[in-house]
Amino acid sequence: MTLLLNPKNHTRAYPDTRSREIMRATIEFFESKGRARLKADDHERVWYQDFLDFQREHGIFATLLTPARYGGDNPDARWDTYRNCEFNEILGFYGLAYWYTWQVTILGLGPIWISDNEAVKKAAAAQLREGGIFGFGLSEREHGADIYSTEMRLEPQEGGGYRASGRKYYIGNGNAAARVSTIGKILAPGEVEQDRYKHFAFFVADPGHARYECVQSVVNSQSYVAEFALTEYPVEESELLATGRDAWDMALNTVNIGKYNLGWASIGMCTHALYEAVNHASARVLYGNHVTDFPHVRQLLVDAYCRLIAMKAFALRAADYIRSASAEDRRYLLFTPIVKMKVTTQGEDVINHLWDVIAAKGFEKDGYFEMAARDIRALPKLEGTVHVNMALIIKFMRNYFFMPGEFPEVGRVDAPRDDDFLFAQGPTKGLGRITFHDYNLAYDSCDLPNVNVMKTQIAAFKRLMMASASDPERAADQARDIGFLLSLGELFTLVAYGQLIIEFRNLRPDALSDDELDLIFDVFVRDFSRYALELYSKHNSSDAQMEACLEMIHKPVTDRARYERVWRERVYALRDQYVMNE
Repeated sequence: MTLLLNPKNHTRAYPDTRSREIMRATIEFFESKGRARLKADDHERVWYQDFLDFQREHGIFATLLTPARYGGDNPDARWDTYRNCEFNEILGFYGLAYWYTWQVTILGLGPIWISDNEAVKKAAAAQLREGGIFGFGLSEREHGADIYSTEMRLEPQEGGGYRASGRKYYIGNGNAAARVSTIGKILAPGEVEQDRYKHFAFFVADPGHARYECVQSVVNSQSYVAEFALTEYPVEESELLATGRDAWDMALNTVNIGKYNLGWASIGMCTHALYEAVNHASARVLYGNHVTDFPHVRQLLVDAYCRLIAMKAFALRAADYIRSASAEDRRYLLFTPIVKMKVTTQGEDVINHLWDVIAAKGFEKDGYFEMAARDIRALPKLEGTVHVNMALIIKFMRNYFFMPGEFPEVGRVDAPRDDDFLFAQGPTKGLGRITFHDYNLAYDSCDLPNVNVMKTQIAAFKRLMMASASDPERAADQARDIGFLLSLGELFTLVAYGQLIIEFRNLRPDALSDDELDLIFDVFVRDFSRYALELYSKHNSSDAQMEACLEMIHKPVTDRARYERVWRERVYALRDQYVMNE
């Protein structure tokens, strides 16, 4: 079997009939719409009301995004991360704009479901049943997602309640949301902020209110990414979701939920683009040869395929940790930013490989690829930049490598149930105390040539970290150098990335063959060597660190028979397997 989505042969097993109906109906919506209309709407920046009408008529967001407790008479309503992965992927496959309105609804609902405000929760469930979408009012024009600098103000009123004034920027669905979950600070006129967290407040704003002004969409896109202004907007106590440190934690925990989806959008886009690229290259003849006969073209396509199936294997395995999480097991806080940062940047690499194959074809207005090549760049830059997420990831490095903990084994978690812990994550502090199971358990379970090469590279990387610890003054200087930390973080991330992919393979040998896994690690060995060279070349790397970097540079093991099998049976076999309806 293949890990790749193929809408023309969508035979995946689902645990319930309703989930199958949703996925197949969504595929049918887009295939009936057809590529010509899809592209025309994209070029003309047409608001996707047809998609919103479709999801309302079929109760899709209401079913997928309402926790069972608030689902009313809908027995299939639940917040099921595994099921939502599928929907994420399908929307990404057909277009980022459609995925974006879903993603922003998830972000907007996060504070509501996390809150203790039962009245707002029940209202949100009713609004979802009516087809409503939601928004997340966090970013501001001058400060981006720097929540500390939030300028939205809620001024207390005599007799109770508040008046909110301020502007928000980059707010998806801000033109048409049923409610926008919005963060601000409660401050009386002349009051000075007393500490970092005390004044924060999350509340729900109604875009239909006269004192809510939708100023503009700040992007040239089908999506509506709003600037909105509140002027003396009345906020009742009953509309508050949280205050103080709870509101701060609510913001970060919502992003923990939402950032994971970004990788799935990349997976969907890359899958569609791969089909187009293989179809084009295999049918094109240049200089008397099919394009797919050129060795460099085969290598680019095989590398793109391996990166893509690795993206999906990691994201699926990360879902198991998300769904198994608890206050005692917070390993997901490493794996979700890796999905956000690593999977999305790998998506850029996939598109770059494919574009080198199809060249000028990638610019043509009628193809899906032109849209994917533009939009794939957005995903690493949403829900915190790569740099922000890498800074978070590095906080876990010491415990990951040198202080492993013990946990019950996490198997495949695809049962149809609510993921309640996502809305009860608790305080966001204490990241340095989070421990992880020993990554060697996964690596030692796998005896494949290129996995073994990467084990050698990882051992050299650990020697580099120990060398760093022996020179505290230099280590402190390097810790202030974002460029140095980014290269270091790429090496760490690649270790955790490989770990979860091996774990996925151990749980799903039917979905990832030895041939595929070894070629995935062929790619990783080359990536590890490249990052090691970057680190070696930093102006402030020590002699001991440079020596360890040189020990990390390896050539992957070549097995031509294995490579040819993957090329023939997995990559070239995609030819003519999927073409979107016109």
